[in-house]
Amino acid sequence: MSSAPGTGVGYVCFDRPDGLALPRRHERAPPPEGEASHARNQVRQRMFSDRRDAGRRLAARLMHLKGEAPLVLAIPRGGVAVAREVADALAAPLDMVLVRKIGAPWQPELAVGAVVDGERPETVLNREVVELLGVPESFIAQQTARELEEIERRRRIYVADRAHPRIEGRTVIVVDDGIATGATVRAALVALRRHHPLRLVLAVPVAPSDTVESLREQVDELVCLHSPSEFFAISQFYGHFPQLSDAEVTGLLGQPPGVDQRDQAERAPRPA
Repeated sequence: MSSAPGTGVGYVCFDRPDGLALPRRHERAPPPEGEASHARNQVRQRMFSDRRDAGRRLAARLMHLKGEAPLVLAIPRGGVAVAREVADALAAPLDMVLVRKIGAPWQPELAVGAVVDGERPETVLNREVVELLGVPESFIAQQTARELEEIERRRRIYVADRAHPRIEGRTVIVVDDGIATGATVRAALVALRRHHPLRLVLAVPVAPSDTVESLREQVDELVCLHSPSEFFAISQFYGHFPQLSDAEVTGLLGQPPGVDQRDQAERAPRPA
């Protein structure tokens, strides 16, 4: 691991093509109407009512970790509502892991890396893409500093001056409300592994089957409640999937385990 010039931020590099390069997208062309209707009926039978429901079901699959005094880390924003349920069930502290993409100089939507917050922030790079595009180290350092500022700004909004949790020697459970391509969570897992957790666990309600398989090697345990081969969007597996506001995220993160004062985060008015 090296450091970004002038930032003190650690670098982790991917040499694999499935790191943070343009991942395969799982949005596909809509199927014919008859097939679409059948698919919708199948999804209705297995969808989660909301993120709290998903979190409770996920927690039931993680109870074997309760005795390890785990730390639960949510990927905001939606992952916080799921992780709150997991943390409550395991009587575990809840914090978050923020990830910010570093886009290519001439194509910002193409990720050449990501900055991941923590007690010691990490920059995860896809070295293959960096070399293919000839991205200058000076650009990476500049973008790393910029995204780190944004991460710190967001962290202050969500948890004020709370210290970063200790990762080393602990069982750490990373939670999101679902995974599509896996680029964000992969960066988070690679960075967290550099902090030497005792055990690194990824827990999500839903993710495409090929994404799940590609992430297994990054963790000691992966729990995914539903991993369909056909996947269009995370929201299709939820009955109620509102965007969480900063205030809702702050409230969820600020509660001690077991305190049930968070209904408003998942009780926005539902469509008739």
